[in-house]
Amino acid sequence: MGIPRSAYIHIPFCRRRCYYCDFPVSVVGDKATGSTSGTIEEYVEVLTQEIQTTPASTCSLSTIFFGGGTPSLLSTQQLSRILDTLAQQFGIATDAEISLEMDPGTFDLSQIKGYRDAGVNRVSLGVQAFQDELLGICGRSHQLNHIFTAVELLRQVEVPDWSLDLISGLPTQTLEQWQESLRSAIQLTPTHISCYDLTIEPVTAFGRQYSPGISPLPTDETTAQMYRLAQTLLTDAGYEHYEISNYALPTHQCRHNRVYWENHPFYGFGMGAASYVQGRRFTRPRTRREYYTWVQQFIEANGIWESPELSDVDILLETLMLGLRLAEGVSLSTLVRQFGEKTLEQIGTTLQPYYQQGWVEVVERDGKAWDWHNAQKLPMTGRLRLSDPDGFLFSNQILADLFSRCM
Repeated sequence: MGIPRSAYIHIPFCRRRCYYCDFPVSVVGDKATGSTSGTIEEYVEVLTQEIQTTPASTCSLSTIFFGGGTPSLLSTQQLSRILDTLAQQFGIATDAEISLEMDPGTFDLSQIKGYRDAGVNRVSLGVQAFQDELLGICGRSHQLNHIFTAVELLRQVEVPDWSLDLISGLPTQTLEQWQESLRSAIQLTPTHISCYDLTIEPVTAFGRQYSPGISPLPTDETTAQMYRLAQTLLTDAGYEHYEISNYALPTHQCRHNRVYWENHPFYGFGMGAASYVQGRRFTRPRTRREYYTWVQQFIEANGIWESPELSDVDILLETLMLGLRLAEGVSLSTLVRQFGEKTLEQIGTTLQPYYQQGWVEVVERDGKAWDWHNAQKLPMTGRLRLSDPDGFLFSNQILADLFSRCM
């Protein structure tokens, strides 16, 4: 399966928990920072112990992603310490992409300069909406003015790549508000924009307040319109729709996230983080105390943690689920090589009706569209992909059918 060349670092601390969030986070309040919080300092200490205990690698890391939570609550010294520990244990390539999720209102100029000096060259800014009323409904800790201040700071420090996150389908959100957010995002000219459709998770505040598809949530028809509107406005503005939820200017796709979608191995470190190493996936505990106990056990086991190896069916389903999120889809020759012609025929039989609907496409190696109408089965070369926007929009339905037929 190869040696991981990517690492995800989970920093769980947030000023408050957003009403849609079911991530493993720890709320520390509006005043706590890495410089003042003993809780954050303790976590960084345990996190670096986990990294140091993980077997060293001869392959330098080519991507590192600090996610959360709100990693911009870390002090620059704490972030540097984590990167130094990664460099000592695995090495970091000179051209590595080092991404940091940041929330508006959680950092100042000296802080972003410190992150930049430490090696951060890509920032993911959690904007979510450009309307104060929607930010309040979401429980966000920032307001509209904080967004523009944050962007100005990124520009002053000349961060080479920065992404902006938006959420569609929020309670009371209108199509007009969504269009306003998209246009505001485009005007700020980030190199990358992520557009996520709200998912109502049962354990969240939204999950206790709202039921999917019921007012004040937008209807399914409206959220579909929002998706199509994003695709139109962003591609017209020069952004490539390279993944279901992600758009980038040419040469500015997120290298780290492509590791997931291409089903390559990666390290995960920190509370709730997942790893994919040597054909095995495992996830750490989702609370700090349980995570600290797990790290102690990991140390006592000399960095060895047993987890079941994925079956061929698991790998097939993950390859399809992740690869079909990408605009280029999955390689048919790779599917044949890994899983055999019979599996490819099964996939083709399942997807043929979706081809008729225009949701699934096959592109030959020369870039021409392959005509499925005049063939009995899929070719063994070229790429299988979902159409944009309709195939992406109905991807859950397509994947559910694939899963049921290929299990």
